[in-house]
Amino acid sequence: MKRTFLRRKFVSHPVSAGISLLLLLSACQSASENNAGEQGEANSPAANAGSGDGGLKIGTVLPITGDLAQYGGPMQDSANFLVETVNACGGALGQPVQLISEDDQTEPSAGAAAMTKLAEVDRVAGVIGAAASSVSAAAIDIAVRNDVVQISPASTSPVFTERAEKGDFNGYWARTAPPDTFQGDALAQLAQQQGFKNVAVLAINNDYGNGLVQSFTEAFQQLGGTVVNESNPVRYAPDASTFDSEVTSAFSQQPDAVLIVAYPETGSIILKAAQEQGLLDGNTKVLLTDGMKTDNLAELVGKTGDGSFIAAGVLGTAPSAGGPGFEQFNQAYNTEFKRAPAVYDPNTWDATALLILAAEAAKSNTGEAVRDKLREVANAPGEQVTDVCQALALVREGQDIDYQGASGAVDLNENGDVVGSYDVWTIADDGSLKVQDTITIGGE
Repeated sequence: MKRTFLRRKFVSHPVSAGISLLLLLSACQSASENNAGEQGEANSPAANAGSGDGGLKIGTVLPITGDLAQYGGPMQDSANFLVETVNACGGALGQPVQLISEDDQTEPSAGAAAMTKLAEVDRVAGVIGAAASSVSAAAIDIAVRNDVVQISPASTSPVFTERAEKGDFNGYWARTAPPDTFQGDALAQLAQQQGFKNVAVLAINNDYGNGLVQSFTEAFQQLGGTVVNESNPVRYAPDASTFDSEVTSAFSQQPDAVLIVAYPETGSIILKAAQEQGLLDGNTKVLLTDGMKTDNLAELVGKTGDGSFIAAGVLGTAPSAGGPGFEQFNQAYNTEFKRAPAVYDPNTWDATALLILAAEAAKSNTGEAVRDKLREVANAPGEQVTDVCQALALVREGQDIDYQGASGAVDLNENGDVVGSYDVWTIADDGSLKVQDTITIGGE
């Protein structure tokens, strides 16, 4: 295939888009296997992490289907758009960048299979994804042993920081969304600002939910608050479909607020169940997290008998999309897709940009070379630049750059983490999602 990068949009019809994606992947996989056979390369980690010559191949592992499909389609669009933009201004290493995309189905096993294919069959140098922390956790060890750089735009579990501190990832892990240790602090500050003295938690039982519950509990207690079910938090299985008992338990002590850590599909059912039990009509408020920040949340949850949106008045936090390059990204994104970017679209754009810029700086398409240059293009010193094509031009000239992203400055620390700035969002009476404040955590 002379130019194997193809644009795909997965927004309006995720199921149909998933079918189209599978057809595309089948074609790309056949091409990759044929190329591998022609070159006679061994299926070893060194061979898997890019071929060492020729063009750059990168992949995505994103939730085109499953509980996070609300985010996965737009995130895939953002990665596609970045690669298309780069290819229009010369590509990387003198050739068009090839993007190979996989649907992780919001399932750890599917994510692991996707990473295995990208690393060991397609031999990509880097992967953008996953979204769910549980999926990234299932994929990261596969990436590391194959010398593939994994940059997540949305996996926020503190577990990745802990493992990075232990040296588990050897520099092959990074993320353009801040860890939930920061979001826990932001939620605690929001709860305090609202005058909440005691809060109960109801969370999905996975890395994302458990990490946020822990970080929120610690931060809220430091501010003098009480988590009323700290000794026995209400947790639900990721594949659960009914939540009546969990909702009853979380609201049973009539706390000032219930923090619900969930994704749109399951979270909307939880809110419906709370409404049906009459638990949203009293003094207990609802706090949400980035996992529920989607423009159509009000429609997903539905209306009361009098026509009011059930979700109206909820409060939540989510990583801000307000980086130095956001306005430029926002304008281009709106022009391309005729809609505003979703919560993790800027982070996906930046994750994709960093992989490509690092490869160009390294003058190599291997995962090891990309890893070694990742922080060099993301951090100071260097000329600050927001436009990815301008950044590539400077790198080709041998200049140092400090890429300033759409999601933030994307300065990566030794653990692959970025600083956190969080939007405080709510659902208005008309069902629209509104950002009403910003909280900055872990600033420089």
